[in-house]
Amino acid sequence: MRFVFGDCVLDPDRRELIRASQVMAVGPQVFDLLLYVLRNRERVVSKDDLLKAVWNGRIVSESTLASHINAVRKAIGDSGEEQRLIRTIARKGFRFVGDVSETRGPEGDAGLDHDEFGSNRSKLINVIDSNTIARDSREKPVSTFSHPALGAGSSPPHDAPAHPLVLPEKPSIAVLPFVNLSGDPEQDYFADGMVEDIIAALSRIGWLFVIARNSTFAYKGRAVDVKQVGGELGVRYVLEGSIRKAANRIRITGQLVDAPSGVHLWAERYEGTLDDIFELQDQMTESVVGAIAPQLERFEIERAKRKPTESLDAYDYYLRGMASFHQGTKEAISQALALFHQTIALDAEFASAYGMAAWCIFWRKINGWMSDRPREIAEGARLAQRAVDLGKSDAVALTRGGHALAHFENDFDSGIDLIDRALVLNPNLAAAWFLGAFLRALRGEPDEAIERFAHAMRLSPLDSEMFRMQAGMALAHLVARRFDVASAWAQKSFRELPVFLLAVSIIAASHALAGRMEEARRAMAHLRELDPALRLATLQDWIRFKREEDARLFAHGLRKAGLPE
Repeated sequence: MRFVFGDCVLDPDRRELIRASQVMAVGPQVFDLLLYVLRNRERVVSKDDLLKAVWNGRIVSESTLASHINAVRKAIGDSGEEQRLIRTIARKGFRFVGDVSETRGPEGDAGLDHDEFGSNRSKLINVIDSNTIARDSREKPVSTFSHPALGAGSSPPHDAPAHPLVLPEKPSIAVLPFVNLSGDPEQDYFADGMVEDIIAALSRIGWLFVIARNSTFAYKGRAVDVKQVGGELGVRYVLEGSIRKAANRIRITGQLVDAPSGVHLWAERYEGTLDDIFELQDQMTESVVGAIAPQLERFEIERAKRKPTESLDAYDYYLRGMASFHQGTKEAISQALALFHQTIALDAEFASAYGMAAWCIFWRKINGWMSDRPREIAEGARLAQRAVDLGKSDAVALTRGGHALAHFENDFDSGIDLIDRALVLNPNLAAAWFLGAFLRALRGEPDEAIERFAHAMRLSPLDSEMFRMQAGMALAHLVARRFDVASAWAQKSFRELPVFLLAVSIIAASHALAGRMEEARRAMAHLRELDPALRLATLQDWIRFKREEDARLFAHGLRKAGLPE
């Protein structure tokens, strides 16, 4: 007996899952789990039911069960967000809620071989309404418009999906060819090259699903509806833009659209001269990608916050953790740390979650919030090491884990090496630029640090971590003995987050070193309120400088401002 649902057919006798006329490769336990929920679709199946049926009663972790449920959903075109077919029932279990029919199949198809399946597709259409056949955007993202006979401006193939593709579980984007408004066909190469560079740069972001160039360029020269493009390519976000040349100047506009709703989320304009066309192309690409990545993260965080708790998966908990993390307060960081631990409980190999959890503990350290310092530092080092071990190809994990390790183990060189490796993976990651800059400032390289802080700010001028970049810029100028500039940058950071202990300490020290004692004492009074236990004797335990002269300078400034011995 075969089970038919959506564009899928599950054949228990032949242990085959067919989706959109293709045999899907699934593991035996994934197959057994799907078969069990189908056979028991009239009720909610509990975790114990699944353990008994699929794992023969053997105890497995929550993360193992969750990963198998996710694998089933992916194989049948469902997701934890939509739950069109398999629904999570909070604290109860799971239930198959899609429409299912059971059939023995058309007469005579029992002997079909896999390679005969395509030629006998007409038999399957008797069972499945052909209008429900769709492609899997994860397995074949370019299949919708990859027919070799199609050129620019042509219509989609006749067998293009009649229904939108299921959105991937992670954020997804398609970058459409930019429209050339200059009237000069020779400028097409510049527009196309820049779009290709943007696609390549976005593809380096591990948490982002990016549609390949060959699929998006099938739309070149056509008037398109963004909602339709999103459905045909199976993406949530679409980036479109235009290019206009006048004399020796060029203007590029870009806009990011939420494809399902058609709502414009972000727009920006960039201008430059054509003195060095390739340098300009690189600069434009860097600016666009640097602006889009944090915007996408913000939009995904807002979507995760709106989801009901019973529908959350590991990535949703991670996004909610990021939302709390960006607030920077003691209470918010505690919430973020708990959410990152929840992420890890659901997915034990989520490298970025380990890195962010470690960085939350570092943030507790730098703000004097630790209650059991040795235990928390040991736990932070463990999480950070796990992040870099798991995340060898994860720029976020290497950045956060590497920076945290540098502080927990007082090894700036190794931390910088890890962050530099992250920049090889994703050269547009603003966090890698500014956290690497922090370590360079502490290592006694203020001018190099200042350049990197400035680059991070240019990459992400509206970044939610701007107050951290500003404090870092203040630290670098303090190390460079430019006390007026240091206090100005620290004040900017303080205005964004008045409880940021490092920013307040730089305000106090830089004012004192510049001879502005009234301002220095006022800042010190606030610092003493934030951390009454901080003393000059324990300063090196709080923040460590590699060069002794930098440590002495900072301590001297704080001593003049009134920090007790």
